[in-house]
Amino acid sequence: MAKTQTSRGRSQDRAKVAAGQDEVKYEAKKEGVPKDAVKKAVKRAGNSRKKIETELGRH
Repeated sequence: MAKTQTSRGRSQDRAKVAAGQDEVKYEAKKEGVPKDAVKKAVKRAGNSRKKIETELGRH
């Protein structure tokens, strides 16, 4: 029996920033900062989108 898909997993996934090119590029464009700044913020703050946005907001 197939498991019913819920949106719970998707919303949890949106709360994270993967270190892949696409997500870093998106976050850099959204915040108006270079991609390198986003990568450094991911290393410092972890992959939580809120923490990264806070980290980027400091600079």
